[in-house]
Amino acid sequence: MADMLVKLYNLPDSKPVYTQMEEMGIKIMRPMTPNKTKIVEWVRNNFGDGWADELSTAFTRFPISCFIAYNEAEKEIIGFAGYDCTYKNFFGPTGVSESARGKGVGKALLYRCMEAMRDEGYGYAIIGGVGPAEFYKKALNATIIEGSEIGIYKDLI
Repeated sequence: MADMLVKLYNLPDSKPVYTQMEEMGIKIMRPMTPNKTKIVEWVRNNFGDGWADELSTAFTRFPISCFIAYNEAEKEIIGFAGYDCTYKNFFGPTGVSESARGKGVGKALLYRCMEAMRDEGYGYAIIGGVGPAEFYKKALNATIIEGSEIGIYKDLI
């Protein structure tokens, strides 16, 4: 899986996506440190140890470098996205619960992270080891970084 590059100075309008989340009762929020265990355990239970380990790093940053999607009516986490977790200037990991997929939650989390990265001074973002390349191309006009198929995860044990 290759990496992709995003121009943070040319992000699409996110307001319609955020409005859609509000209408569905989904809050996109930067969590507080006291929620770390609950969030990391949710990620571990839904997506495995690797992503939980990566996301736990987000809580060592200031500001915390992740966002969650929270269904206010059900009082449950339904998605997450992080940045600057494994490498600086990298987006990910990110995931949405199966029951919430296809509703724009992933796109809302993606946009919020990209905006945060831009606001923190990055001109570009790297999406590492992408699976759904067409999603990122459509959502952000992201482009494949040639020769990045091995990427940052080559030394995992």
